[in-house]
Amino acid sequence: MAVPSFVDRVTLNVAGGDGGHGCTSVHREKFKPFGGPDGGDGGRGGSVILQVDPGLTTLVDFYHAPHRSGANGRPGEGNNKSGADGADIVLRVPDGTVVSTSDGDELIDLVGEGTSYVIAAGGAGGLGNASLASTRRRAPGFALLGEPGDRRTIVLELKLVADVGLVGFPSAGKSSLIAALSRARPKIADYPFTTLVPNLGVVTAGGASFTVADVPGLIEGASEGRGLGHEFLRHIERCSALCHVIDCGTLEPGRDPLSDLDVIEAELEKHGGLAERPRIVALNKVDLPDARDLAALVRPELEARGLEVFEISAATHEGLTELSYAMSRLVRSRRAATPEPEATRIVLRPRAVDEQDFTVVHETDGWRVRGTRPQRWVRQTDFTNDEAVGYLADRLNRLGVEDRLRELGAEPGDTVLIGDDDNAVVFDFDPSVPTGAEHLKGVRGSDPRLDQKTSRTVARRDAPHRLKRPREDGKA
Repeated sequence: MAVPSFVDRVTLNVAGGDGGHGCTSVHREKFKPFGGPDGGDGGRGGSVILQVDPGLTTLVDFYHAPHRSGANGRPGEGNNKSGADGADIVLRVPDGTVVSTSDGDELIDLVGEGTSYVIAAGGAGGLGNASLASTRRRAPGFALLGEPGDRRTIVLELKLVADVGLVGFPSAGKSSLIAALSRARPKIADYPFTTLVPNLGVVTAGGASFTVADVPGLIEGASEGRGLGHEFLRHIERCSALCHVIDCGTLEPGRDPLSDLDVIEAELEKHGGLAERPRIVALNKVDLPDARDLAALVRPELEARGLEVFEISAATHEGLTELSYAMSRLVRSRRAATPEPEATRIVLRPRAVDEQDFTVVHETDGWRVRGTRPQRWVRQTDFTNDEAVGYLADRLNRLGVEDRLRELGAEPGDTVLIGDDDNAVVFDFDPSVPTGAEHLKGVRGSDPRLDQKTSRTVARRDAPHRLKRPREDGKA
């Protein structure tokens, strides 16, 4: 099986690293067995970052390794030791890479050296019990779990960044022309479809430097999948100008410069988005017998269409100086007409004072609670720990989730689901249940052995929460 050397479209699976779990620990030393909580926080998971590297021209690295992920954060430890953050992974992509979702929604267009984008953020680390301690919760017997990193499937599509695109039939001499104009050295041979990958060359003329791209494989029906053109038409979308390279020395029946031009123009029109690009025509191979006469014959009709025409020979370099200066004029004109990008302005849109952090809707399965904060809190909760479940219930109560459930008519025993359909945690709504583990230890998160006034500590109570711990069926 042949291994491709040029790849301009890949599907990539990326995953940010998971955050490390917080640690539950109590400081102990001689003559002081209960010195207070000292569990450290978990480390942040590593992110997956895309960054433009102008030295790359292909996505072939991702073709061979389509799964990339950041490192997981380390868990916290006792003695207030925080876990190490997971290492970010930087994926270098060519200039002009378009990043889209698997559904085709464009996320970002990466253009310009050093441009970067966090495609999959690492998860936040969980807080240790030392960070959860307060005057009201002196010795938390739990810690928060680290959050999972983002996981997504994306599509990377390369659109070469070039100023002038060379278009034409196979064997029209596009590769020879780009080799004659620049230091690019593409494969050249006397048979069709020699060029299987786009080639880029840098040309200096008329006081300007610009890039020229050779777009291979355009034939009639290219936009519909014939030949190779449907694979590479996207590479001319960024070009400031187009140069038709027409073979005046072809011996194929039914072909002539005018019909070749019409065929290629029809394919460009079907591809779309190129109608406003300026065009010039290079009548190539005028060094061959009869080719110069044919070029002189069709030139008046091409000029009558409003096209600037040049008779050239990529083999002998005849007419290339005039052609390169014409390309330079088009590029400089396009650059002058393109406004400078404005400085990025940061727009702050503060959240309204009365805007809710969650929504509650009644569905066939029960009451569905959605929101960034409730769903994050659920991910951070260790449901094997009663005290942690009680802490979650108190957070939801302070946020107003339980009040909202009562307002909407929730009854004891109703099912409450927090999260999306494919990843929800199921609770039973019950206003009569006491909060968390307070019936075991007094105030949730406190330890009577840390307080001389034990009787007063045990007597204190928090406001009761309205959610039991999740049902045995766990997640919906």
